[in-house]
Amino acid sequence: MGLAIANFVQEGGYSQPTDGARWMEADGGLRAYMVPPDSPAEKAGIRTGDVLTAISDIPTPRLATAEREIERTGVYQPATYTLLRKITVAGKEVMRPITAAVYLIPTDRTDYQVLRLIALVYLCIGLYVLLRRWTAPKSTHFYVFCLVSFILYAFQYTGVLDGLDDTILAGNVLAMALQPALFLHFALGFTVERSGRARRLLYGLLYLPGAVLVGLRVMWVTHWSSTELLKHRLDQIDYAYLACYYIMAAVIFWVRYHAEEQPLQRQQLKWLSRGTLLTVLPFTTLYVVPFVFNMNAPESISKVAVLSLILLPLTFSWAIVRYRLMDVDLIFKRGVTYTLATGALVGLYFGVIALFAEMVHTRMKGLGTWGLVAAIIVTGLVFDPLKRMIQSWVDRFFDQKEIDYRETLVEFGSELNAQTDLETLVASIVERLPETLLVTRVAVFLAEEDVLGRRTRFALAAAHGLSPQVMASAGSLDLEFLDFDRRDSNSHLFFETPQAVLRLPQDQRQSAAALDLNYYVPCRVARHDGGAAEASRADTNKRGTVAVLGLGRTGDGDFLSSEDMQLLESLAGYIGIAIQNAQLYRRLEQKITEFERLREFSENIVESINIGVFAVDLEDRIESWNAQMEVMYATPREDALRRPMREVLPIEFIQEFDRLRSEQGVSTLYKFRLQTPSGEARTANITVAPLMNREFKAVGRIVIVDDISERVSMEAQLTQAEKLSSIGLLAAGVAHEVNTPLAVVSSYAQMLGKQLRADEATHARLQPVIEKITQQTFRASEIVNGLLNFSRMGSVEFSQVDINAMVRDTVLLLEHQMRGAGVTVDTTLSERLPAVSGNRGKLQQVLVNLVLNAKDALQDSSDGHIWIRTSAEDGRVRLEVQDDGAGMSKEVLRKIYDPFFTTRSNPREGQRKGTGLGLSVTYGIIQEHSGTIEVASNVGEGTTFRLELPAAESANGTSVNTAHPTEKSDLSEEGKIVHA
Repeated sequence: MGLAIANFVQEGGYSQPTDGARWMEADGGLRAYMVPPDSPAEKAGIRTGDVLTAISDIPTPRLATAEREIERTGVYQPATYTLLRKITVAGKEVMRPITAAVYLIPTDRTDYQVLRLIALVYLCIGLYVLLRRWTAPKSTHFYVFCLVSFILYAFQYTGVLDGLDDTILAGNVLAMALQPALFLHFALGFTVERSGRARRLLYGLLYLPGAVLVGLRVMWVTHWSSTELLKHRLDQIDYAYLACYYIMAAVIFWVRYHAEEQPLQRQQLKWLSRGTLLTVLPFTTLYVVPFVFNMNAPESISKVAVLSLILLPLTFSWAIVRYRLMDVDLIFKRGVTYTLATGALVGLYFGVIALFAEMVHTRMKGLGTWGLVAAIIVTGLVFDPLKRMIQSWVDRFFDQKEIDYRETLVEFGSELNAQTDLETLVASIVERLPETLLVTRVAVFLAEEDVLGRRTRFALAAAHGLSPQVMASAGSLDLEFLDFDRRDSNSHLFFETPQAVLRLPQDQRQSAAALDLNYYVPCRVARHDGGAAEASRADTNKRGTVAVLGLGRTGDGDFLSSEDMQLLESLAGYIGIAIQNAQLYRRLEQKITEFERLREFSENIVESINIGVFAVDLEDRIESWNAQMEVMYATPREDALRRPMREVLPIEFIQEFDRLRSEQGVSTLYKFRLQTPSGEARTANITVAPLMNREFKAVGRIVIVDDISERVSMEAQLTQAEKLSSIGLLAAGVAHEVNTPLAVVSSYAQMLGKQLRADEATHARLQPVIEKITQQTFRASEIVNGLLNFSRMGSVEFSQVDINAMVRDTVLLLEHQMRGAGVTVDTTLSERLPAVSGNRGKLQQVLVNLVLNAKDALQDSSDGHIWIRTSAEDGRVRLEVQDDGAGMSKEVLRKIYDPFFTTRSNPREGQRKGTGLGLSVTYGIIQEHSGTIEVASNVGEGTTFRLELPAAESANGTSVNTAHPTEKSDLSEEGKIVHA
């Protein structure tokens, strides 16, 4: 430490100038054999191979001369370099003189500070091992390795060239030779308990390359100090030697880590191998390889590589502190044992020394004082193994019983902690105790508890050496004398004669005599005292008896000694903890089974109900999502669980949910329109309620989603049916009453027209009026007939109807009108479409109404299109009529089935066209055929009507469906109305 501090102080007070280049002596001066990038020499234009002849007009034939001149110039000062550079002139190589102005800079020593930090870490680890783990095996070796590592990284040559600098250089050279060999030696010897002759020879050979390197350094200092290139080569060999040894150590650690089976040593080797690899790989690849092969690596890369060296001591220190790398289990001896052993060893030691000293004085007088010193050293070296052997004998002699007990306790305790099954644990106890204490009879009594956790009685759980009669009558034994939880109870019971225990009641005396056990030892643990402790929380850490051990005499008929009882009471604590753990484990298994059963039962309830249920935590993350939610919201459970609600549900619902957050209690959203990810809209009553735990604290919210889409649809259908029914009754009465006057008006108008033909002038003047009267009466008659058709409730003849044939006939029927309006009709008909049961005329009337409505929607289009498609799926026949006309708004969609509602108009005459009964009649016909009608329309995007009718049943009562299902058309959900 003193040398390191002096070296650091000397380095801080001295700045050595440098040009950054590497020079070697050559003919005519100094040749540059390495010019690092960004160095002052490289910036001045100096290249590799240039020959330096003078610095500031001072010739430099030797390297020492150049170093003195650079030192005289000083840092941050310009030095004029005179150089010779080889160039080619006319095919010949000539040396051309050049000059370069080189600004000298201080030698970069930042790496030295990093290395000193690493050295300090090594020193701290070494001192910790020396002071705290000095009795452990390999601790001295590890301490020497840390000390040598400290010297290697803390001693840095400054270039002052005084005695301290020479000492530092010598220490650094020796440390460089020793440290890799010490590390590889440690790697080979770690976890190896014994080393034979061959292994010791291998250990010796590890230090041979380092010794050769030290010899080469000495030869360089004494004979070749002027050869700078040789020094550089020696530095390269040093680093290659260090990297190779570290790589071998890393490989050894890694191989032993994968082969080791002991958990503690495996953890140690894991950290040692990883730390070594993390140090060796970057240091070798980024620093050693470029340095050895003269590669000009960036300076920043080299600094990072040097910094990686600190990982090795850090990982070693973690392994030492965390996994007791150098620790061993020591057996503590009594004070008298150490006193006697130390006294005997010291006396014997100095007696042998005195004997050797006397022999030196009397028989080897010529050796003098040096002979006495040598005798003492030889005696110490020879006596050390003898001292260790004697100390081992003394330890065994004084502490044999204690050592055996400790070994038994550790082994038995480890076995107990490994058992979690109560029956197996009790059987192991009654099997091992006779082997440990050499007793003939052993019994284990377990405390039984009621439902509240209070102990009620003790019962015999397992035994060794008891008679079969006692085992058969174990349930009738009165064991109240085993109550060790009383205030006046002792640490154990001893019955010298179990058959004559007079202080016990009669029943208990009979039980003690039948068991014939002499010792009863309680197994006490900290426990919860059931109902009594329930009233007082402060009394929950009471020590209670969970079991009692009963033992008889030894095989020789002797009682147990006091040391036996101490061991037994220690074991009782281990046994009590093991029994309590086994009981807790059994209760835990029962609780887990009960919990799983209740959880499965609760989940079955939630999964079985026909209502969507999901729960969110306080951070609005979805914690549960039942099967009905999967079906209704078209989102699988795995896509919803543990995700924020905002990522799963639509923003409209999130806004309403945030609004309800401030409200207390249960809140409900009635007839909320919920948009699903599949594009379908569902109508639901949504109830949001707080989710409480057993302490009535809110842990989230539960959301119940009742899908009422079908009910709302049925309500709309019922309302429509009631409205149409009432209008139909009214229309029937009005039609019958209006028909008669209409017929009279029409007849009289025709008669008047015939009578006026005789008078041509009057006929020409009144004929247009009479024609208008006749036209309007016919129009009124059409309205009346429509009302009659709308209100007619009579039965209609049904037969098998081929929808495809009906479509073809209808298209031919309307072909002239479509061509005249400039509308193209395209049909896509399923090849194998099943027939439907219905009235062909009425179904054709439906199709005609829909096609004509589509034509009217295309009145402003010159190239309108109408598509008619048929398909079949799931026993139903589908008919679609689509146009690309103007479309309808949502307000119009809600009224299209109302009687007398029409959007047709004559823009020139400003009057309505049509009666407004077409879709009302269509609706009635589809309802009469047990079908459904669905419409989807958006303004400017056209309209699609989709009709579905049940397929006609075959002879065996099943639907005939041979059609190939077609892909559903894309219908916008906005403005979609479905009626059945």
